[in-house]
Amino acid sequence: MRKVLFWFNRQTPARLLSMGFLVVILIGALLFMTPLAHKAASPVSFIDALFVSTSAVCVTGLTTVPVGDTFTPFGYTLLAVLIQIGGLGVATIGVLFTLLIGKKIGMKTRQLVVEAMNFSGYGGLIQTIKSFLILTFVIELAGAVFSFFIFLPDYGAATSIGYGLFHSVSAFNNAVFDILGGYDSLLNYADNVPMNLVTTALVILGGFGFLAMFDVLRNRIRWKNLKLNTKIVITMTVTLLVGGTLLLKWTTEQTWLEAWFQSVIARTAGFNTYPIAQFTQPAILVFCILMFIGASPGSTGGGIKTTTFFTFAFMAISSTIQNNRHEVFHRKIPRLIFQKAMTVIFFGLAVVFTGTFLLLVFEPDIELYEALVEVTSAFATVGSTVGITPYLSIGSKIVLIVCMFIGRLGPVTIATLWVLKGNSAASYTEENIMIG
Repeated sequence: MRKVLFWFNRQTPARLLSMGFLVVILIGALLFMTPLAHKAASPVSFIDALFVSTSAVCVTGLTTVPVGDTFTPFGYTLLAVLIQIGGLGVATIGVLFTLLIGKKIGMKTRQLVVEAMNFSGYGGLIQTIKSFLILTFVIELAGAVFSFFIFLPDYGAATSIGYGLFHSVSAFNNAVFDILGGYDSLLNYADNVPMNLVTTALVILGGFGFLAMFDVLRNRIRWKNLKLNTKIVITMTVTLLVGGTLLLKWTTEQTWLEAWFQSVIARTAGFNTYPIAQFTQPAILVFCILMFIGASPGSTGGGIKTTTFFTFAFMAISSTIQNNRHEVFHRKIPRLIFQKAMTVIFFGLAVVFTGTFLLLVFEPDIELYEALVEVTSAFATVGSTVGITPYLSIGSKIVLIVCMFIGRLGPVTIATLWVLKGNSAASYTEENIMIG
């Protein structure tokens, strides 16, 4: 036991988080293969079970089997639990169980939470986690109640309760799983205004970021009192939602409601009220950009995050017109933040490029835009697809599994798993190179 504890304490938070997610994914995959989880007429292979489990824990929503036609009520429940674990994070779930059994939260667990939630320090950490959990369950319960009344006209009361709970958990955690049957997602609810509004509200709240949400609630939306991070999150969220809606409406034949819905779900929750396969080429490009940017930090969503893109774009602009002052909203952004933003974007683009290349190699019959949508959706944990996921080869499925895993934990976190040594005190002499 001492050797186990010694080994545990020597591991970095990034490694422990990665192993925690892997363990949950493997357990989920094995349970999906049991007769309790799937219908007798719909056996699930290991690769498909692994794919669905990874997609659930990484709150993506891509699936190689029709969820509604394949799994039993136990399978739906397992799927919802995995989505909840993935949305809250393995470290947060660990804190929850530790609090429930009345034990103290150790420093190693606190480090895991800080790493997983991208917190800046340990001050008030446990109280923040408690508030975060309460807010999550309150929003999900409210979403389940609204969804129940939406499903009620089409299904019985008992079924509507289950569908409502599952849909709320799936939407708030920015996953895309639906259990209505086939691969139709919400196509049958494209004109249903309450369904569109409830779903988009859950997705936006889940992808807003808990610290930003607490900041807004604490300051009662007084702009001048909000933290810089919150101001950037609000600015980027509004810009991307409005801009995405206008561009998608312009480049497709969608209604305004459909364009709004697709603009929202592109930010890491790929429900569908308009087939992506019918998108024009410009719309596909807009959609991929929205997916890659994703949600905000400290949220249930994926992507490189809104603040990362804002920081990168602001640095490029301010370097030319503001003489490198890097000041926004009466605050100066530290240079280290710019370096982190560039690192995240570089590794993110590397994952998308590599994944798209491999998918094209393994699937010579698919188009470039199909591979790009599939890989970007997996990396950004969106779950949107042009309809090729169920027909991919085993090699392509493994590529997407890896992309989902990297996207959920973060490419930089994955890249640091093999870092064994600290920084050396010595450094080399600087020398300029030519850029541009």
